[in-house]
Amino acid sequence: MPGGSRSLPGHPSLRYLKLEAKRRLAAGEFPTLHDAQVAIAREHGLPTWAALKQRVSETPDSHALDQLRWIIARFADADRPDWITPTDDELNQHFDEHFLAVLPPPALIKTISNMAADLRGDPVVLGQTPVQAYIQLQGMHYIAVAEPDPPHRLTGLRGYPVGSRVHDPRIAEPPVRTRGEVPAKVATIAEQAFAELGLTALLLAGGDHQTTQPWILTRGWAHLDRGEPLDPAHRFPAPGVTALVTVTAVLRLTAQNTIDLDHPANDYLTSIRMADDTITVRELLSHTAGVGSPTELNADQVPELPGFLGPVVHASSPRGTVHPSNGGLAVLGQLVADVTGTPYADAAARLVLAPLSLNDSSFPARVADIDPRAVTAYNLTINGMFETIPAQVAALQAVGGLWSTGADLVRLGLGWSSLLPEALAHEALTPQSGPGPGGTRIGLGWIITPRGDVASHAGASLDATAAVTTRIRDQRTHVVLTSRMIPVNSIETRLLRAWTNP
Repeated sequence: MPGGSRSLPGHPSLRYLKLEAKRRLAAGEFPTLHDAQVAIAREHGLPTWAALKQRVSETPDSHALDQLRWIIARFADADRPDWITPTDDELNQHFDEHFLAVLPPPALIKTISNMAADLRGDPVVLGQTPVQAYIQLQGMHYIAVAEPDPPHRLTGLRGYPVGSRVHDPRIAEPPVRTRGEVPAKVATIAEQAFAELGLTALLLAGGDHQTTQPWILTRGWAHLDRGEPLDPAHRFPAPGVTALVTVTAVLRLTAQNTIDLDHPANDYLTSIRMADDTITVRELLSHTAGVGSPTELNADQVPELPGFLGPVVHASSPRGTVHPSNGGLAVLGQLVADVTGTPYADAAARLVLAPLSLNDSSFPARVADIDPRAVTAYNLTINGMFETIPAQVAALQAVGGLWSTGADLVRLGLGWSSLLPEALAHEALTPQSGPGPGGTRIGLGWIITPRGDVASHAGASLDATAAVTTRIRDQRTHVVLTSRMIPVNSIETRLLRAWTNP
């Protein structure tokens, strides 16, 4: 189903938190359930379990969750003879016109009806904000995104089979490779995540300014049919994380007085134009310009942006509110190209990759240019078998065009600020506006947690999920890479917890 989200909900339900406490007790992490509950509360910045329960009860209702519940109730009996098919008018009340243009009503009804048996059960809410919801139901994870304004129709919906669905014999006994001093808990985190999420390849990496080399752990295969083990040298696509390169390039040009963040973007754009002449570079960086996100993210070769987005880029959301935007990042990539007079990939390499010695990172323009050491991507079918996804490149290079290794991405997460004046690097990690849905704030490109202590760049495409997360006070950084589109919130949470409780 169409849609997706650059960032995922970060406010789990009380039921999920209770299950997490019981899981951690069973895993032997704590001697009593009370100790596990208190630890979880403190990880959320609260002193007691009671305070956490109170905070969760105050979480605003999720319009996306309401729409998911409607889908479950409406389609759970779709495989029964007396079920009445929804009319187009009924679907128009719950899905916006762009969603239904990509997946017209007959195809949408067929897709959801085929999963009727999987919709019968009690969903567990893994995370929610007013406009997003992330649930688990019968061996599936679902993410829904709704409009911020009434009638709050769905703009995105995806379902992901997870580990309990896997029946593919090729993934038995996944190989593990390590490099550097891998923290003790990381192997367990990788083992649990690999089984729970249904993965073929998982790379975890990290480091801080006290270590000379990043630590890396890989689990799984770079290619299933060849039985090729995944190792630290393999390349992954980096959707979303590429934005850190784009943002850093823009900020380097700012430090050189080539760009002023508070000047209109149109002052610097020559290949395309913003429909609104007053939208600033800062608004594009902070995702408050209202620019939308294209639905087509992959291609056999990188298209010219003016032909892909159109010569004039319009806003599709209210200006001034946080709305993570791939389209806005693409405009920033074109701005870098226009200002430097060189293609985006060349400018990004000169401004960011080369100074940080990211020698295993590149921006392939065609499928033929992809490094032969790249991982193969897979999709997990409803029947529990892994299917190969043909290799493609990102249509928007500034959003997802980077292919890289875990070690290079750790170096990027640790080193980007060294390319900037200290004040500008600090500004990049400072919220630029009020909180978006769910309390998330945006710096200059960075997504910042409601507590303000952790920042990240993350994203997903059909062939990969990638995340770079940094602890703001000391820039301690970790990386998560998979060869499948699947939310990695649970991995992020466990890695952050390992920082707190080494």
